[in-house]
Amino acid sequence: MAGHSQFKNIMHRKGAQDAKRSKIFAKLAREITVAAKLGMPDPAMNPRLRGAIQAARAENMPKDNIERAIKKSQAGDEDNFENVRYEGFGPGGIGVIVEALTDNRNRSASEIRAAFSKNGGNLGETGSVSFMFDQVGRIEYPADVADADTMFEAAIEAGADDVSSDDDGHEIITAADSLNEVATALEAKLGEPRKSALIWKPQNSIEVDSDAASTLLKLLDALDDNDDVQQTYANFEISDSVLESLTS
Repeated sequence: MAGHSQFKNIMHRKGAQDAKRSKIFAKLAREITVAAKLGMPDPAMNPRLRGAIQAARAENMPKDNIERAIKKSQAGDEDNFENVRYEGFGPGGIGVIVEALTDNRNRSASEIRAAFSKNGGNLGETGSVSFMFDQVGRIEYPADVADADTMFEAAIEAGADDVSSDDDGHEIITAADSLNEVATALEAKLGEPRKSALIWKPQNSIEVDSDAASTLLKLLDALDDNDDVQQTYANFEISDSVLESLTS
């Protein structure tokens, strides 16, 4: 299991997702507004907006919130946000990529640097970590949409590079520049996916012990709690025994 997914699962089991629901909605709304502003306010004509709306629905964000975020993009009085990527190292030399949407680069850099330094890591230069990852497209479907064989055949026919299925659902990996094409083809056959987005996929994962894992998860949680941070990715993996000790 990828480190980022493990982190999300651990925090979910601890109830943190419910406690942070309003913050999650705020981040999703910001992405929807920025996507609608940069492209068309129609998700059918704007892949980034369509992906943002899918992510919002996956978190059960109310329809009114989604529509309000789209309308805000057309109001002309919203803040100007920009995409910024930060890269750094966590405990045990784990590579961490942080994607942010910010209206103040200096504030974001200062807060993200502080999160790293307070949790056993350090912020690096752009490019210091991303070479260990591949930017790819990821499409997610719930498990009950199709069985593993049907999903595999549909995804490969649509032009996907890889497919994995388990009890949690189906994950389809595509080349970054093929994401919209593959997602559109799959949607015609299987309906709208749960999520569709560009991600940073680790080329290799580093197994961490319980001490490093505990500190690393604190770092990722601190980053996730930052209002400007949209996504975090890390190239770590946790053994079942360590995972059990962290979630017990």
